[in-house]
Amino acid sequence: MPNIKAESLAVLALIVLTLIWSYNWIVTKQVLLYIGALDFAAMRCALGALLLLILLPLSGRSLKPPPWRPILWIGLLQTVGMTGGSQLALVAGGAGKTAVLVYTMPFWVILLATLFLNEKQRLLQYVATAIAATGLVLVIQPWQWQGTLSSSLLAIVAGASWAAASIVAKRAFRHQAVDLLSLVAWQMAIGAVVLSALAVATHKTPIVWSRYMLTALAFNAVLATALCWVLWLFILRTLPAGIAGLSTLMIPVMSVLWAWWWLHERPDNAEGSGIGLILLALALLGVPAITKRRGNL
Repeated sequence: MPNIKAESLAVLALIVLTLIWSYNWIVTKQVLLYIGALDFAAMRCALGALLLLILLPLSGRSLKPPPWRPILWIGLLQTVGMTGGSQLALVAGGAGKTAVLVYTMPFWVILLATLFLNEKQRLLQYVATAIAATGLVLVIQPWQWQGTLSSSLLAIVAGASWAAASIVAKRAFRHQAVDLLSLVAWQMAIGAVVLSALAVATHKTPIVWSRYMLTALAFNAVLATALCWVLWLFILRTLPAGIAGLSTLMIPVMSVLWAWWWLHERPDNAEGSGIGLILLALALLGVPAITKRRGNL
C-alpha cells in the first residue's frame, strides 16, 4: 500500500510538473527579449540552488553534500546540458517545437534504462513509444522546420543530456540512500557555477531589468527550477525510468497548446494529429503500470 500511495503522489507531481514546465517554454522564449540565454539560465539556476540550500537546514537536513560523483554528473548533464542547452536552442527556435525536440528525452531514457538499469520494457511500452515517436514527427514536421540546424541539434542534445542525468540519478537512488532535496540543491549549485562561468565568458547582450524579466526570473527560480526539479527526481525515484520519461511527453503537447493560446500559434492538421497520437501513447503507457500492480502481466 505505501507503494501505491507513493505512485499516486508521483502522478499528482507529474500533473503539477506538466502545467509549470509546459507554460515555462513560453516564458523562457519571451524573456530572451530582455536577457541573453546563458545569462538567464545561470540566474535561474543560481537562485533556485540558493533557495534549496536555504531550505535544507530549515527542514532539519544537513548542508553536507551527497556523494560527489552523482551530483557532479547530474549537475553537468541536467543543469548545464539540459537547462543551458534548451535555453540556447530557444534563441533561434520556436517555443513549442523546441520543447518537442527537447522532449525526445523519453526515448533516450527508455534506451538507456534498458542498457544500464536492466529495466525490461513491456510490449505496450514499445507500442506506445512507436506511436509517440510518430506523433512527435508530426508535431516537429522536419520537412518544413523553421528554426536553424544548430537550434535543432541543441534541443536534441539537451534532451539526450537530461536522459543521461535521469539514469545517473536512478542508479544513485538504487545503490545508496540519497536525500532528494540535498541532491537537487547541490547538483543545481554545481551546474549554476558552470553556467555562470559560461555566461560571463560569452556575455554580449545587455540585461534589461524590466518587470517581465524579473517576474520570469522569479517564476523560473522558484517554480520551474527549484520546485519542479525536486518533483522530477521524486517521480524518477518512484516510477520506472522508462515510464517516468515517456509520461513527460504531455509537456511538449501542452507547450504547443500554450503557444496556440498565448502566442496565437495555431497547430496545423499535422501538429493536431501528432498531439492526438501522443495522447494515445500516454493512455497506453498507463496500462502496464496498472496491470503490473494487479499481477495481470
